[in-house]
Amino acid sequence: MQEIKVTLSQNLKQKPADESALGFGRIFTDHMFLMDYEAGIGWHDARIVPYEDFRMDPAAMVLHYGQAIFEGCKCYRRADGGLQLFRPADNLARMTRSAQRMGMPALDEETALEGLKKLIHVEEAWVPHKDGTSLYIRPTMISMDVGLGVHASKKYLFYIILSPVGAYYKEGLKPVSIYVEDEYVRAVRGGVGFTKCAGNYAASILAGDIAEKKGFSQVLWLDGVEQKYVEEVGSMNMMFDYGNKIVTPKLNGSILPGITRDSVLKLARSLGYETVEDRLDINEIFADAKSGKLTEAFGTGTAAVISPVGTLAMKDEKITIGDGNIGTIAQKLYDTLTGIQYGRLEDKFGWIVKC
Repeated sequence: MQEIKVTLSQNLKQKPADESALGFGRIFTDHMFLMDYEAGIGWHDARIVPYEDFRMDPAAMVLHYGQAIFEGCKCYRRADGGLQLFRPADNLARMTRSAQRMGMPALDEETALEGLKKLIHVEEAWVPHKDGTSLYIRPTMISMDVGLGVHASKKYLFYIILSPVGAYYKEGLKPVSIYVEDEYVRAVRGGVGFTKCAGNYAASILAGDIAEKKGFSQVLWLDGVEQKYVEEVGSMNMMFDYGNKIVTPKLNGSILPGITRDSVLKLARSLGYETVEDRLDINEIFADAKSGKLTEAFGTGTAAVISPVGTLAMKDEKITIGDGNIGTIAQKLYDTLTGIQYGRLEDKFGWIVKC
């Protein structure tokens, strides 16, 4: 593991006075963690420095060919004032898998995790106190070679920035409305759908804007071949409840293997629920919702944790899931998972890393 140099800012920002108005991803802390990579040298120059703009050549390859990946995790403040991270090593391991698919170098995960812990220590006062808030962590890797030839870069920058956040959706834990996208596709097997690369999110913006103008919070993506099998929502994996059975799309190479998805499945099994990973036909989902067989639906993700889905719409058809309110299973899973994340409940899974 590398030595991490620390340079503290001499011009600290004013911290938010009202933690109920944090929003998501609009405010950033005083410092960031950086680490450089160069072929033949490897990862080097790990450092914590004041948050500031990057200087970048207009021909930097990331701007032209999109070698850019990122992660998202959170730091939580416990009732006793202590701080803890939720599964940060799993996020960094997933980043390495994304990097390998995008032709980028494997991350120095040990130094990155230590750098994150030190950055959290430096920025401890930025971790909000209000229930439901947290410090969002955004690790990012971008290519830095200068040139217009299409090839893997030989230089990369890894960095971590921090943002105090509230709820991701304005609805909070209230059910959201989701539009099923049947024209555009997000990813196909053999592509980069399982990675957390910037291009996946860029490709989702148009459909998301169209759905928002129609009054929906997010888009539910279908498979890119037959356009009938449920894949994921732009910021969440999807789960459907049938009594005491929770069904979710099977990972197939085009779906992001969510850390929260994995956590919820393990947690659900520990609480006695049956979990099934399978191909889910959207037409069957609609039919099951109409018949009452499908009782709940919700998304899982770092930003929202668990977000209940009250309505689904496809073409001109709109259906209500259950009674349109958050279901008992989603509520139970949310309360238990956030209880672990905030230190209110025992972590029996080894997910928590205390700072």
